[in-house]
Amino acid sequence: MAASTKAETNTEPNAEPAGLGPRLGALVLDWVLCLLIASLYASPFEKSWPAVLVLILANTFFLGLFGQTPGMRLLRVRCDSYPDGGVIGPARGLFRALLLSLFIPAIILNSEGRGLHDRLAGSIVVTVPRP
Repeated sequence: MAASTKAETNTEPNAEPAGLGPRLGALVLDWVLCLLIASLYASPFEKSWPAVLVLILANTFFLGLFGQTPGMRLLRVRCDSYPDGGVIGPARGLFRALLLSLFIPAIILNSEGRGLHDRLAGSIVVTVPRP
């Protein structure tokens, strides 16, 4: 079997790191969806942890298997494995989601625009080019 190439990992060779605006916008959209889902089980005004749990589960599932959460898809950004591209897988998706739920690592960016949670999980959020 041949070695994998960039084309097989679903990452463009010149993928540009996503800006803070689309990343934050995607997180806000995902958070609103998680609040709506969690509100089916508990009031977010009484208990905040169900929404955080839904966010962790959604990020683990969507990023681990597809590379995009619903909010990321709407704002045309994707989370790839760094530096080789492709999806990060469920284990790294869970680790990244747990770090993201702390929020502080997400706002500590380096020159590549990778948050601390991305660096620790070995991921990068990139823009998805228009078709």
